[in-house]
Amino acid sequence: MRILHTMLRVGDLDRSIRFYQDVLGMRLLRRSDNEQYQYTLAFMGYDDMAHSTVLELTYNWGVDNYELGGAFGHIAIEVDDVYTACEKIKSLGGVISREPGPVKGGTTEIAFVKDPDGYAIELIQAKED
Repeated sequence: MRILHTMLRVGDLDRSIRFYQDVLGMRLLRRSDNEQYQYTLAFMGYDDMAHSTVLELTYNWGVDNYELGGAFGHIAIEVDDVYTACEKIKSLGGVISREPGPVKGGTTEIAFVKDPDGYAIELIQAKED
């Protein structure tokens, strides 16, 4: 067994695709429209869907925002250098909601970013071997 994907409902699919591509460096792996049920799916990721967990962005036609809810936490992405990643994200117009630094009570370097719909994305500094 393996985790295949995480799904997020988004209010503007093209805006979200641009964010995940241009700001976080993912690739659009697959996009499909469902005319009958009026939704579009876009799968984003860093590697092929057969070999990695990906992000499924779901746009329900005509719905431009969602209440995020209190149960969802965040998506975590490992980065080589959390400080450099945050500077790049800022330069591309991304919103850093927690500046990089050590996690409370630990030494792992983290930061948080908000996507265009307000979802939290944790950036975690890769551990040196």
